[in-house]
Amino acid sequence: ECVARETKLGKEEITRDIPNVGEEQLRNLDESGIVRIGAEVKPGDILVGKVTPKGETQLTPEEKLLRAIFGEKASDVKDTSLRVPHGIEGVVIDAKVLTRRGSEKDQRAKEIEEEEKARIRKDMETEVKIIEEFTRRRILELLEGKELQSDWGDLPKGTVLTAELLERRPWHRWREAPVDPSVAQEVAHVTEKGLEEIARIEREAKERIKRIEAGDELPPGVLKVVKVYVAMKRRLSVGDKLSGRHGNKGIVSRILPEEDMPFLEDGTPVEMVLNPLGVPSRMNLGQILETHLGWAAKGLGEKVKEFLKGGDGAGLSDQEVEELRGFLTEIFSEDEVKKALKEATKEQLLQFASRLKDGIFMSVPVFDGPSEEEIRFALIKAGLPEDGQVVLYDGRTGEPFDQKVTVGYMYMLKLHHLVDDKIHARSIGPYSLVTQQPLGGKAQFGGQRLGEMEVWALEAYGAAHSLQEFLTVKSDDVGGRTRAYEAIVKGKTDILDPGIPESFHVMIKELQGLCLNVELIEREKEEKTE
Repeated sequence: ECVARETKLGKEEITRDIPNVGEEQLRNLDESGIVRIGAEVKPGDILVGKVTPKGETQLTPEEKLLRAIFGEKASDVKDTSLRVPHGIEGVVIDAKVLTRRGSEKDQRAKEIEEEEKARIRKDMETEVKIIEEFTRRRILELLEGKELQSDWGDLPKGTVLTAELLERRPWHRWREAPVDPSVAQEVAHVTEKGLEEIARIEREAKERIKRIEAGDELPPGVLKVVKVYVAMKRRLSVGDKLSGRHGNKGIVSRILPEEDMPFLEDGTPVEMVLNPLGVPSRMNLGQILETHLGWAAKGLGEKVKEFLKGGDGAGLSDQEVEELRGFLTEIFSEDEVKKALKEATKEQLLQFASRLKDGIFMSVPVFDGPSEEEIRFALIKAGLPEDGQVVLYDGRTGEPFDQKVTVGYMYMLKLHHLVDDKIHARSIGPYSLVTQQPLGGKAQFGGQRLGEMEVWALEAYGAAHSLQEFLTVKSDDVGGRTRAYEAIVKGKTDILDPGIPESFHVMIKELQGLCLNVELIEREKEEKTE
């Protein structure tokens, strides 16, 4: 979101004309300074170009040159454009421009407004068409086959009305047909209702268009708000956090090609391998129950698909339908379901079975879950091993594993802890104003905290020079880091020239605030007197 406000020095402006920005960076902006839809953007790219007026300050030599070349404009505004934040890379899918009432709209705002108005008109026309069609059909049902009580235009009295005769006139004039009074009254009522509904739809559409043309209610001092929507496509990567529905969360540690994954005897590869230590450590056996029942449900669904011969069962004989009925009656435990299956017609049974092709629905209420025998029965019926364990083969070597492995289906969720959002690195960045130490956190482009315990570790290793570097030039020694930068630029070999960290000065000031003066007084050594 980018907001253009009215400042003390003048109005902020959303524009493509930004000082000191090359054409390469402006390539995705339209003439109004707003990014075009469909543009691929990465961190640092400009989404909305904005300039803010700045007060008269001492000019740098570069600015003097710019002023000499371009005139006044180059120096009296600064670039405050909306840019893509760190860690966001995607495609622009939408842009909305909200303009204050009474303000002049830019080209992009007008385009968006026209699109919105066209969409409203299209929706209105569709709705009107539906109402007209419904009303027309309803009146046609009432009038078709009725005799005229008197002449109606070119149609003489006694004419039997047909669809062809009625279609010669507009539908809203059919109520004028001189037919039986009760029918005429009903026709008039239906026509009135239809016309009222059409008038309401048109009125609402006009109001919506009027609201769009009028402009938006914005807070005081705000001239324009631009909202840009960027869609990101995230592929699962190492470090992403996943979870089942039993608190069995974990991190993706490795992603392999499908052919390297362990596979079943029939060649089906498993999609995910979970660490077995996740079960005894948390004692959440629900995940094992879900795995077994998921596999049984899928297996039973495959059996139903076999009964239906892969289709919807249209060509099944009566005997095959009865076999399917028997199979379904056997696997469902609820008496009501069994009764409904026995009483169902062939069409109802096939319709029900076709919904189960991808897997049987199961319910596991609290304190009323399936017993071990019921799970074994379901697995056997599905043609699977009754203990839910199979021999898996190593996808890389093709050799079977020594132990049988529990295999099944489980519902996994992707949690909102994606490694792409967390990965972060900093070389030089913003510093805190008071302590002059680097800020923390990814949002502030901060550094990593070196705390007390890390200092102990470095002390234990005797890493004196590293420790001095961390506590001074890499942190809050303002003079030292300036000198280090200067040394690097000039190509000197001796970079480290540490001074006193800023945090020490802050501590001294705090002590002085408590009326404790701290000074370092150097005294010359007194000559020893005899």
